[in-house]
Amino acid sequence: MVAGGLMLSSFAPNIYFLFFSYGIVVGLGCGLLYTATVTITCQYFDSRRGLALGLISTGSSIGLFIYAALQRLLIEFYGLDGCLLIVGALALNILACGSLMRPLQSSDCTLPEKIALEKVPGRYSIYNEKEKNLEENINILEKTYRGEETCKSTLASGDWKPESLLHKNPTTMAHTKETETYKKKVAERTYFCKQLAKRKWPLYKNYCEETVALFKNKVFSALFIAIFLFDIGGFPPSLLMEDVARSSNVKEEEFPMPLISIIGIMTAVGKLILGILADFKWINTLYLYVATLIIMSLALCAIPFAKSYVTLALLSGILGFLTGNWSIFPYVTTKTVGIEKLAHAYGILMFFAGLGNSLGPPIVGWFYDWTHTYDIAFYFSGFCVLLGGFILLLAALPSWDTCNKQLPKPAPTTFLYKVASNSSNV
Repeated sequence: MVAGGLMLSSFAPNIYFLFFSYGIVVGLGCGLLYTATVTITCQYFDSRRGLALGLISTGSSIGLFIYAALQRLLIEFYGLDGCLLIVGALALNILACGSLMRPLQSSDCTLPEKIALEKVPGRYSIYNEKEKNLEENINILEKTYRGEETCKSTLASGDWKPESLLHKNPTTMAHTKETETYKKKVAERTYFCKQLAKRKWPLYKNYCEETVALFKNKVFSALFIAIFLFDIGGFPPSLLMEDVARSSNVKEEEFPMPLISIIGIMTAVGKLILGILADFKWINTLYLYVATLIIMSLALCAIPFAKSYVTLALLSGILGFLTGNWSIFPYVTTKTVGIEKLAHAYGILMFFAGLGNSLGPPIVGWFYDWTHTYDIAFYFSGFCVLLGGFILLLAALPSWDTCNKQLPKPAPTTFLYKVASNSSNV
């Protein structure tokens, strides 16, 4: 999807075509790739899961730098159409990487399907009737059709004798043949739809039940709110730092390094370091993630007070480093719901993260249009991130390992022994 969407975009006649080819096809492909890669990594690694996630996240940051420079050169030499074709061809290497990722389960049936099939009773039917095969369905249709024809013919002629039904002409014969063909097709399609619905309905029902069970987990619900607010408030600043510098009368000639580059470099560093920290047993990964949210909110609120390049560069580095908490987010999700439900839970969280990414920039832009300054926008961003962090902290304080609850161990049984006396008098 990624490669095909990029190549298709090179032939786009207008911007509306790009909405489909680049926005929908490439975007959906990237979303599927990211979720699948993170889920597979969490399943393969246990003791060094944080390091593995940190390396994967760092690789995406490095690729961002390489592609930014490469695309500039490709557009210069081959134009935008040629650039999209070449980048699409490079994206085909994803197939080679994906071919090396193998599922750990040897069974052909995935775990959710197994669970769903186990829950289905032996005589289960969504129509609450005994299952009928294709021939039985055809017979039912024939009986219904004959009954209707009998009523129609007798009502039309006024003759209730059954012999009147035996009189057939060629036109009636042809009509009857077409009707029988039509009845057979209807029966076949009805049978197919019933069998398909009967087989898939338990899976959909099980999926909905698992989704409801996930949201009953208060830590997961708080995590869903936190990631949504984080993407509303934490994503726009990386797009606006250079505009903030210009509005603060910081000249571009004073930039030894672009602020966006500082954010990108420190994001890669943060992903790796935070991933390594997540592997330490004495560090609670959820509290580590909450700490990154709270510190980031303070940094966002401090941006309106920065009036020099050095201050803005320092805050950009802090924001970039803390944005690296994406490397520990899958780790936190795994600890919250368990490895068995990771794919389901992470997909839901990524949906709302994408929704927050889509809402954040327009909201920040609206604040700027309203006030003609970025101050209120950054205060709003900081408040969103801070609120998400505190909600997650409050939900996690009573109990952290909700998915690993164990039954209390029984108290050791105490035995009383009477020591026999060695005295000869006893």
